[in-house]
Amino acid sequence: MFQRLGRSGLRIALAVLAFFLLLWWFGMRMPGRNISTAATLTADEIALRGELATDVQTLAGEIGERNMRRYPQLNAAADFIEDSFSRAGLRTRRESYELNGRTCHNIEAEIPGARRQILVVGAHYDSVLGSPGANDNGSGVAALLALARRFAGKPVGQTLRFVAFANEEPPYFQTQQMGSFVYARGCKARAEKIFGTISLETIGYFSDAPRSQTYSSPALGAFYPTTGNFIAFVGNVRSRTFLRRAISLFRQQAKLPSQGGALPSFISGVGWSDQWSFWECGYPAFMITDTAPFRYPHYHESTDTPDKLDYDRFALVVSGMETTIVELVK
Repeated sequence: MFQRLGRSGLRIALAVLAFFLLLWWFGMRMPGRNISTAATLTADEIALRGELATDVQTLAGEIGERNMRRYPQLNAAADFIEDSFSRAGLRTRRESYELNGRTCHNIEAEIPGARRQILVVGAHYDSVLGSPGANDNGSGVAALLALARRFAGKPVGQTLRFVAFANEEPPYFQTQQMGSFVYARGCKARAEKIFGTISLETIGYFSDAPRSQTYSSPALGAFYPTTGNFIAFVGNVRSRTFLRRAISLFRQQAKLPSQGGALPSFISGVGWSDQWSFWECGYPAFMITDTAPFRYPHYHESTDTPDKLDYDRFALVVSGMETTIVELVK
């Protein structure tokens, strides 16, 4: 085979192999002991499952499609999130900005810590055109609200912020008009000390079917599972230390199979959410995701409805992240 490649082809093949071996060694090897199956829900997680289902139903079943084309619904979602934060006893702040002659809102709830190092936990609340957005990203917003309720009134060492972002979806995706970019740019202008951002992005769908998991590159499929029963931690190379610490803490609880990657941002899918905005402003960030289009058959479709989500495993993700965040903000 190597003879057929020729010298130049062999050099290219060896270079590609070396690249992916280095990528695996530095970016894909994750600390902690992984598990192969989901845990049984505790009584608290059963209650959490009900909360998540209720909030996804409100966002995707009652409010429905929410974006600049469905501007009243976008505002209804913002109002619902703000009210949910307030009812949890949290003080909220609206960061508003103008887009195409209309006012858009990021909704923030902060729990001040003893130190001014900041952890941001965020999720975008808009949905793509034509979709009610149950998984993308009603799941992320429901998780954001559930986590905020559990931290409300509790002391934290580091400052903890829960932020819901507008306008992540096209045509604003990876532009300065994204709500998360507006937010991150403001943090940078104020020289805020954000030690990390966690983006909750499309986290409610899992499958035990063989070959239910795909990847943007066949080479990635050689390193990661082909069954979509795990939750993924995905960041860029500069966020490696932060991501590895978080997945290690998550794995200590043995709730759900997990995979992680601190990968070059040019790989398709790595920067596909609000973590991109924080990278652009120099902050470490990663997303937690079920990998969206690489697993979920209803991604960006009108069929992305609340009945498609796996609320048991969704609850395990959120439960695991609660304990992870506790440790991160000590």
